[in-house]
Amino acid sequence: MQRTTLKQAGIIALGAMIVFSTQATAQQAATQTPSHTHAHKADGPSLINAAEIQARPLSDWAADWQSIHPYLNDGTLDAVMTHKAENGEKTVEEYHAYYQAGYKTDVERILINGSTVTFFRDGTPIQGEYEDDGYEILTYESGNQGVRFLFKKSGGDAEAPASIQFSDHKIVPTKADHYHLYWGNDRAQILTEWTNWPTYFPIEMSGEDIANEMLAH
Repeated sequence: MQRTTLKQAGIIALGAMIVFSTQATAQQAATQTPSHTHAHKADGPSLINAAEIQARPLSDWAADWQSIHPYLNDGTLDAVMTHKAENGEKTVEEYHAYYQAGYKTDVERILINGSTVTFFRDGTPIQGEYEDDGYEILTYESGNQGVRFLFKKSGGDAEAPASIQFSDHKIVPTKADHYHLYWGNDRAQILTEWTNWPTYFPIEMSGEDIANEMLAH
């Protein structure tokens, strides 16, 4: 298992609009990247004990999922942004801009069933078959660490991304209740993406349900 730390300088971002095109190769340097957190407070950096990490099957994310980007755009998550501003270090406008960049995606729905992952763009499906590709521990500039669980394409549509990477703040086999997904055709480069993390919740949840759950955290 390889520990991966990334640096802001030299990063080639995948871009706010998610596409399935071939990406340029990026080097995996032993450096650092800015952190993406849910603004949880702690006395010190949140570190991962590598010995506690367990491999996770794709079935941990098996479900029908919706992007929450539309709820940020239509004002459903305004109360969440206000709550973050009241308890954080940014203004409402700054939090909104931060999450606008983070949530932005043109993939409004993801269906995961067995080894098959189907991405929906404007209702049009793009499907791939995926197999386990390990995990990576990321160390952020804040000192916090996180884990991404990786899967590589083994078949399916040519347009489906070659690599998908899940982050849901869990490190052992557990059914996900939401997740951030990173994808593209260059495994190493995707690991350097830290500004855009499309976020998905169960499709049966309403925008209000999602806002309430986020406020509870």
